[in-house]
Amino acid sequence: MLLNGDCPESLKKEEGPTEPPQENGLDEAEPGEETTGQEVIVIQDTGFSVKILAPGIEPFSLQVSPQEMVQEIHQVLMDREDTCHRTCFSLHLDGNMLDHFSELRSVEGLQEGSVLRVVEEPYTVREARIHVRHVRDLLKSLDPSDAFNGVDCNSLSFLSVFTDGDLGGEGGVVGPRSGRGARSKIAGGRPASVAQWLNDRQVSITASTRGFYLNQSTAYHFNPKPASPRFLSHSLVELLNQISPTFKKNFAVLQKKRVQRHPFERIATPFQVYSWTAPQAEHAMDCVRAEDAYTSRLGYEEHIPGQTRDWNEELQTTRELPRKNLPERLLRERAIFKVHSDFTAAATRGAMAVIDGNVMAINPSEETKMQMFIWNNIFFSLGFDVRDHYKDFGGDVAAYVAPANDLNGVRTYNAVDVEGLYTLGTVVVDYRGYRVTAQSIIPGILERDQEQSVIYGSIDFGKTVVSHPRYLELLERTSRPLKILRHRVLNDRDEEVELCSSVECKGIIGNDGRHYILDLLRTFPPDLNFLPVPGERLPEECTRAGFPRTHRHKLCCLRQELVDAFVEHRYLLFMKLAALQLMQQKASKMENSTSLENGSPPSLESKSEDPLGPEGSEEEGGNASGLAKVKELAETIASDDGTDPRSREVIRNACKAVGSISSTAFDVRFNPDIFSPGVRFPESCQEEVRDQKQLLKDAAAFLLSCQIPGLVKDCTDHVVLPMDGATLSEVMRQRGINMRYLGKVLDLVLRSPARDQLDHIYKIGIGELITRSAKHIFKTYLQGVELSGLSAAISHFLNCFLSSYPNPVAHLPADELVSKKRNRRRRNRPPGAADNTAWAVMTPQELWKNICQEAKNYFDFTLECESVDQAVETYGLQKITLLREISLKTGIQILLKEYSFDSRHKPAFTEEDVLNIFPVVKHVNPKASDAFHFFQSGQAKVQQGFLKEGCELINEALNLFNNVYGAMHVEICACLRLLARLHYIMGDYAEALSNQQKAVLMSERVMGIEHPNTIQEYMHLALYCFASSQLSTALSLLYRARYLTLLVFGEDHPEMALLDNNIGLVLHGVMEYDLSLRFLENALAVSTKYHGPKSLKVALSHHLVARVYESKAEFRSALQHEKDGYTIYKTQLGEDHEKTKESSEYLKCLTQQAVALQRTMNEIYRNGSSANIPPLKFTAPSMASVLEQLNVINGILFIPLSQKDLENLKAEVARRHQLQEASRNRDKAEEPMATEPEPAGAPEDAASQPQAAKDPPSPSLQG
Repeated sequence: MLLNGDCPESLKKEEGPTEPPQENGLDEAEPGEETTGQEVIVIQDTGFSVKILAPGIEPFSLQVSPQEMVQEIHQVLMDREDTCHRTCFSLHLDGNMLDHFSELRSVEGLQEGSVLRVVEEPYTVREARIHVRHVRDLLKSLDPSDAFNGVDCNSLSFLSVFTDGDLGGEGGVVGPRSGRGARSKIAGGRPASVAQWLNDRQVSITASTRGFYLNQSTAYHFNPKPASPRFLSHSLVELLNQISPTFKKNFAVLQKKRVQRHPFERIATPFQVYSWTAPQAEHAMDCVRAEDAYTSRLGYEEHIPGQTRDWNEELQTTRELPRKNLPERLLRERAIFKVHSDFTAAATRGAMAVIDGNVMAINPSEETKMQMFIWNNIFFSLGFDVRDHYKDFGGDVAAYVAPANDLNGVRTYNAVDVEGLYTLGTVVVDYRGYRVTAQSIIPGILERDQEQSVIYGSIDFGKTVVSHPRYLELLERTSRPLKILRHRVLNDRDEEVELCSSVECKGIIGNDGRHYILDLLRTFPPDLNFLPVPGERLPEECTRAGFPRTHRHKLCCLRQELVDAFVEHRYLLFMKLAALQLMQQKASKMENSTSLENGSPPSLESKSEDPLGPEGSEEEGGNASGLAKVKELAETIASDDGTDPRSREVIRNACKAVGSISSTAFDVRFNPDIFSPGVRFPESCQEEVRDQKQLLKDAAAFLLSCQIPGLVKDCTDHVVLPMDGATLSEVMRQRGINMRYLGKVLDLVLRSPARDQLDHIYKIGIGELITRSAKHIFKTYLQGVELSGLSAAISHFLNCFLSSYPNPVAHLPADELVSKKRNRRRRNRPPGAADNTAWAVMTPQELWKNICQEAKNYFDFTLECESVDQAVETYGLQKITLLREISLKTGIQILLKEYSFDSRHKPAFTEEDVLNIFPVVKHVNPKASDAFHFFQSGQAKVQQGFLKEGCELINEALNLFNNVYGAMHVEICACLRLLARLHYIMGDYAEALSNQQKAVLMSERVMGIEHPNTIQEYMHLALYCFASSQLSTALSLLYRARYLTLLVFGEDHPEMALLDNNIGLVLHGVMEYDLSLRFLENALAVSTKYHGPKSLKVALSHHLVARVYESKAEFRSALQHEKDGYTIYKTQLGEDHEKTKESSEYLKCLTQQAVALQRTMNEIYRNGSSANIPPLKFTAPSMASVLEQLNVINGILFIPLSQKDLENLKAEVARRHQLQEASRNRDKAEEPMATEPEPAGAPEDAASQPQAAKDPPSPSLQG
């Protein structure tokens, strides 16, 4: 049985580059190898069930797990239909109250069948507020407005609309920590008195310690005495149920519906996802929310009354948690992830408050750009060049880029995770044209001067430089995984100072005694293609492509992925050189004497027959077995190091050739300070500096000569299939290509011989180039807009950008809204309150001229268009796609309606169409490392054909992911998709359906309802629905996927061929032949364009069309298509291939049917109506045959294996496994002697970075 390898690719997408390769210096045992056995047991503490006794309802039992906290049972009870209206209660076991925060396994006497009693507790002001808030959330639980408004980590999901909830079993209770939900926002304040309207009758309610009761107040008179009857109830819902039968009935209906929704539709996501469209909403007053806005001094902040959270302390203490075994690591990763997601939410809210002018600056007397803010223990600064800090690097432009680079540095150091080295919590928020950096605060930093605090690095870009032994020791441990060279620089007094990072990286010891590093904006080496240095010549590959080009700032760095790819490339080169020289030596030695007196082990002799096996491995990522050979060779070289001076010479030469910093082993590292303005190196290091300069030039050339062509080749071969700007950027970044190279990528696509097959890439690229250029302009445009004119300004910009209307006029806000007294208030204006209306004079001609200019300046690409209509015509773009891209990039939210972009009589957008502007947030994504290793081991098992074992490992990974991330996360989504596919292949359709339904819901919630990933998930779900005989649901899902594809890209995309084949097949199955043909013929046309007329995909497409024509009894057309298919099979696969034979059989069968039909027709002509006609046999296709074709086009093949084949296969796999084990043991034995450091991408991590992630999605196991 065969599984299409698209699963690793999918995870590779989500995993991104931040997962450090295992070669980092922290030799942890690789989970998922030997360690899993004992460790997993610890986490699989078997669950047990307890009985819950709550007032007023029947006792019920609840399944719990020992690692859960008591608090999690509280959460479950607050979510259950019959107990959801209680918030203020405690749980008692045998009369003893259980502590909220204790784990269940630590509770004495708690076991299978224990009875837990729910006891109502007296209210405090805080508890009363929580209760009212919770009731409000229950009443609003089916209302999507929170998801459209992007609050409380709600997001949209539409799957249930298309499935009518009929997909087998619903998901059960979600694992531990099901998100924080809206209820944890607590307001501090006064005793609550709530007014409710019921059937136009208003009642006033008082909250007391014992519960809620009616009082005698009316709208005009305040009288807190209890009314009679006062209906005292512990829960507000019970009180309202007593007063109003209508409320009781409606509340019950609401709860039924709420509980029927899949849990994944309601759970909060870890990070907020914003929707770029929203319907027109009726605004209703919401007292609870309104009260939030002003009762709390901080503006609504989750806090324990009287104190804000100390973010820095929380972020750092979670890092210090122990990590010796699996349960400890899980607990640590879970804590880190939770604090990060909370910090990101708080930082985002704070950044918006800063720009909206709701936070007082700590230096209010300075100019707006210079101001800094502290809110809720978070420090906020704006992305402007304060005090000419970045004067030599590009001023404000550099100051805008620096925070993003710094965040990448923080990500990287966090991923390496060295004990004792601390980074700041960092979030970068783009909002209303401003960039705000939010950071946690180092204890004590505000009391002292920066000059005194910094004990490592430089505060003035390398004039004064200091170092510190402890920092050198800590950073030395990061230098190998990050490929950073320890080097010496000169300070202003010409003294040598040793560093193990760039000079800007500062080390500060906080008052808490921790060693912090900050300003990590130059963690990676500079990109010389965009940094012209007088007197330095770049390699020919660069100059040919027009480099170096002057960029608008001097902070251009290479991406970490590029550095890793470059080092791996050099490692292969190193191995080849060494092997080649050894072979030559061996040859000469053989000639000199036939005997082997040299003491070199014979194993080397036999191996060096074929040391150049991986010659082709420079191609996509190298083949693993070739690499393995080379690595064995290297280790033998390293181990016979002492005995043979000649082989040492070989290694030395190879090291020199590839620029290794060591002469006895391969070790390539970069000095991040090379070419830094203002940094000087000592005389003694000149040779090293020269080598480093050469290395940087080689890396710049490698990006142009290997990575970009490799990307274009992958796109031509459809190894990667981007559908929109975001997925294209992702694909570029995975290969270490920065977005500033987009113009170069497009040039290469234009010059490619397979230009037609790259049409979709070209369109996406041009769209991305236009919207990115427009975003750059929009950013500065927005900075000049006052809050009152925001929607007018945004709609005017969109009209100039997308509407065909030739001269849109901006609507200026009414005079009384614009702030007068400008000059006097100038200094203290919030940053967002500019005082001009220059934005109103923008015209479409001017904007498009600027877009073309920006594309030329930034991306070095010439756009041939002067207006949006020209762009659409020249490049085949869609305006709706451009609108989606610009909205996602800038955070605009627009009204959901049909827009007439092409009307020349009125503008497309009005002020009312712009509903909101959201922040665009960049943050660190902490990883669940153990879970990820399980996931990869599972994938590897599946690749080897052990589906059962793979399935178990991936299930285990799912548990661990849930444990760290909670229920919602991108990586859990990948896990569920793979599980669904495995269950489908093993024939368990119900389980496949259930897992894939979760995957779709999760993808909608965490990635967005029209993200390309969501479209893929819909397609998989449709296949499993069809297999489970839910035909109409399958069709609805496919139509939904097709609609989303049209929105995201348009008609002409390779993925559309797959979609239309799916739709056509399902329609064929339900005998809608004409409609089926329309889809299948469209798929055929698209496949022919993108895969070439001779490809096997096109042959399959011809066959599918022929089958429908056969069902319609149009045999001539059927024969024509099948002949085309047959020709392709014959030329591509040869006469004897089974596909060619199948096609030939089918042709015979069609010919016979055609002949029979013709005979019958002739009979009718001859004998008129009295003819004796045998009945014709037209067959509707069987569901099994349709399903078989669906599986084929979706890349799932079932290969019939006999028992004997199976035995042979198992024996072969076992033999390979033994060989691997043997080589691994040998590696271990030789390790102490080997001197070379672990190279990037060595076979050890072949398991952790599955090859299939780099190869085309090819079948994994040949039968």
